Amino acid sequence: MERRGSTMQMGGGAHVLLLPFPVQGHICPMVEFSKRLASKGVRVTIVIPTVSAATKSMKQLLAAQPNNSSFKVELISDGSEHLQKLETAEEHSERFRRVITRNLSNLITNINKNASIDSDNSEDEYDNDDYPLKCIVYHSCMPWVLDIARQHGLDGAPFFTCSSAVTAIFHHFYEGVLKIPSKHARISSTTMLLPSMTAPLGFNDLPSFLSDVDAYPAHLKSTLSQFSNIAQVKWIFCSTFDKLEEKVVKWMASLDWPVKTIGPRIPSTFLDKRLDDEKDYSLSLFKPDVETCMKWLDSKEAGSVVYVSFGSLANLAKDQMEELAWGLNNSNYHFLWVIKESEKEKLPINFFEDISEKGLVVSWCSQLQVLAHEAVGCFVTHCGWNSILEALCLGVPMVTVPQWADQTTNAKFVADVWKVGMRVKVDEKGRITKEELVMRVTQVMEKEIGMEIRKASLMWKQLAKEAVDEGGSSHKNIEEFVAQLRCMIR
Repeated sequence: MERRGSTMQMGGGAHVLLLPFPVQGHICPMVEFSKRLASKGVRVTIVIPTVSAATKSMKQLLAAQPNNSSFKVELISDGSEHLQKLETAEEHSERFRRVITRNLSNLITNINKNASIDSDNSEDEYDNDDYPLKCIVYHSCMPWVLDIARQHGLDGAPFFTCSSAVTAIFHHFYEGVLKIPSKHARISSTTMLLPSMTAPLGFNDLPSFLSDVDAYPAHLKSTLSQFSNIAQVKWIFCSTFDKLEEKVVKWMASLDWPVKTIGPRIPSTFLDKRLDDEKDYSLSLFKPDVETCMKWLDSKEAGSVVYVSFGSLANLAKDQMEELAWGLNNSNYHFLWVIKESEKEKLPINFFEDISEKGLVVSWCSQLQVLAHEAVGCFVTHCGWNSILEALCLGVPMVTVPQWADQTTNAKFVADVWKVGMRVKVDEKGRITKEELVMRVTQVMEKEIGMEIRKASLMWKQLAKEAVDEGGSSHKNIEEFVAQLRCMIR
């Protein structure tokens, strides 16, 4: 069992700063990565840019954090608490970059100043918690952080929290290899076989920032900026594992990208059990209703429950919520549905009374504990990358209901490449009908095709465990990174 935070191990003396983008799905994998680094003796400081709405939750979490935690968390303001008016997407991006640049630079200066003072007062160099920083690992959508790192004499490394396939698709567009015709010029049956892809893609399989380039200009600009200085970095961390995306990872390496797959990054308890770990992510902006969920699941038979969640950012139309609600109610299965409080008003009248014997609706849950429960037989998911990896790691078949961003591409790979789920089809209005949902859930839960999906799910579960276990590809990549850090402090 690896010990957490021991400076006697191979990374002793190294200090790494991690800067995630302040959204739950981006925070979680970077925090889990930090725990692996800390278990090898690396000192880790996680810096969370705080939007005003999340500041209170984060402060409460930090207050409850044990003193022997394997990493330190710092909050820095992104300036949103001083806003006097609504911002455009471009104004938000510029303000975020400007304020974070200033506050992050000040934090780095203070960390290194304290480390210098402590080393001067110590008989053994760096025998305490304050080591000078050597590297900043930052979310890939903030490539400008590399400039900050260089100004302080540090190395920088982007962390991609999406699939490597999605990263490759955006890079093909960035380089002009992928050209998107206007919607009027498209032929619906057209498919594209891009370099590094294991399957042909239709326009509806592309990330929504590309399938509709006019709808999300600010998001597309930010996404493409990831490649602006990628040739200058020393490491590129990808939240995936080699065997899951073998072809695209090899293609990235052919570009001389210093890629290190380090996933899947979920708590060790659910994979290799090599850390004394928690049963959930260490930092969460939401409070799960664990007891209610577990008690309800304990009362159900193995494989009899459909778990439904569309993530922390879901905002579905009222008519779509109603279709999903009646689809679940019309199915032959129990269901556990996570719905944010702000979304519950979109449910049909008397819905809670109608499902009292069949379903449970909660505002948030410990998704890992739910997926790991033997009662769960299927996961109806929006296809966020973290959710996909969690389902793969725990061997749970999926019904995919993608909404936007990378979710459409993830859904394509779930159904047609990894073959661990079914993708719903939308009607002429772009909705998922209750009949369609019932059919796909039934296919995964009961029919012959469901047996093949379950077999594939168990295979990927084993391969995910092998990647992070001793000698696995992701384990070796982290070991190599820590060894390189150690060389930097000699």
